[in-house]
Amino acid sequence: MFTKLSSAAALGLDCVSITIEVDIAGSWPGYQIVGLGDTAIQEAKERIRTAWKNSGLKFPNNARIVINLAPANVRKEGSMYDLPMALGMYLAYEGIKMNALEKALFVGELALDGTVRHTNGILPIAIYATQHGFTELYIPQADAVEASIVHGITIYPVPSFRSLLDHLNGNKLLSPYTRSTEKKNNNKVYALDMAYVKGQTFVKRALEIAASGAHNILLSGPPGSGKTLLARTLPSILPDMTEEEAVEVTKIYSVAGMLPPETPLITTRPFRAPHHSASGVSLVGGGKFPRPGEISLSHRGVLFLDEFPEFPRHVLETLRQPLEDGIITISRAQGTITFPARFMMVASQNPCPCGYASDPDIHCTCSPVMINRYQKKISGPLLDRIDLHVEVPRVEFEKLSTDELAESSKKIQNRVTAARERQQFRLKNTPHRTNNDMTNRDIQQFCKLETDSVQLMREAVNRLHLSARSYHRMLKLARTIADLDSMEKIESQHIAEALQYRPKI
Repeated sequence: MFTKLSSAAALGLDCVSITIEVDIAGSWPGYQIVGLGDTAIQEAKERIRTAWKNSGLKFPNNARIVINLAPANVRKEGSMYDLPMALGMYLAYEGIKMNALEKALFVGELALDGTVRHTNGILPIAIYATQHGFTELYIPQADAVEASIVHGITIYPVPSFRSLLDHLNGNKLLSPYTRSTEKKNNNKVYALDMAYVKGQTFVKRALEIAASGAHNILLSGPPGSGKTLLARTLPSILPDMTEEEAVEVTKIYSVAGMLPPETPLITTRPFRAPHHSASGVSLVGGGKFPRPGEISLSHRGVLFLDEFPEFPRHVLETLRQPLEDGIITISRAQGTITFPARFMMVASQNPCPCGYASDPDIHCTCSPVMINRYQKKISGPLLDRIDLHVEVPRVEFEKLSTDELAESSKKIQNRVTAARERQQFRLKNTPHRTNNDMTNRDIQQFCKLETDSVQLMREAVNRLHLSARSYHRMLKLARTIADLDSMEKIESQHIAEALQYRPKI
């Protein structure tokens, strides 16, 4: 007998429909799975056979079994089709027709004892099922909390293959999963707080501006000046994610298989800090079956690149396009996949190999040639995409030894949140959310200058030899500073402060 069931495959953050077609005939024995599946799918034959046996079923060894994963021109991977394939075989072997399953979607990996294991990418699949008219979603019990983020579909957590059969036969029904309505405490506690960072008032102001407009920032200074500490404290002043942003980030971590079981929805902005030995693929994503890289895992959050010049130059150059477009497109023989990559880049570096070229008190042992070679590891086009270049000086003893606390992260976060809200209101009729996202058309509309500001910008462009990109980034940075001052117009003091953060040539 022939039967078919519906499943789905996650391609990037999107999904495509996969139809599980099963035909069992009484001719010569055979057991085949076709439809461009990978090794894990071919190995499903033994998982299904053993799961049948341990679920108290007699496997049809003397029948010819053909399972097709349609469409055949889409490459499939993973073990997520075990459950629908096993169920399709059962329905075809028993000669059961269930029209009620036409609007049901099945996903799950089978263990040898018949239990249903966790599957990556459940959230994108649940969103796809809702958007395409499915009314029921059968998924592993461990993934029910993640899928419950999506409304408008009945979710059935399946603990085992046997329990699914009992449910469909009416012997013992599965209970639909109901999302808890209990309100959780959203007061996030961060390990690091700006109140405990001594001195560095100028750097903190730069980080506040960067956080307000989602601008890229480079911290440069001698060893031990606090660059890494300041960068790791940045998440404590970032505004809370909106529900839409939280779903975007959760989808990425779900597809990557990095979503913690106890965290169905990621509500804290990501902070990723890859080591400088990271490869280009690990940074931007890729692989035979493309997976999101660090720039996508830091979407709507922070990508911290410590020891910036120590990264291989060819690896850093892969950041150029994502920094401009907010996406990364990975092309492979299997197809082209696009992942979101709208992140804040925070980089830190020493000014020279020994680290003391900018220190007024400690003698630098590097020759001018060594310093020049070290600084040239970062290309000009990449530096041009960084809005704030900040010198981080060594902290004096008087500031280190004081017991007085600085301004807390919570107070700074309130100002940053208010600035972000102004930007979102201004950009509500555009697809953008922050000043750093603005296009040239948006800049033309929202970054108009007063007469004295125009003159200041003219002198800056001529004296600093700013490129067109630098000019537009300067305007966006000034727009953020004006937002922090609750000013609708960009005035000369905002331009002047933005100019302080340009690299000293």
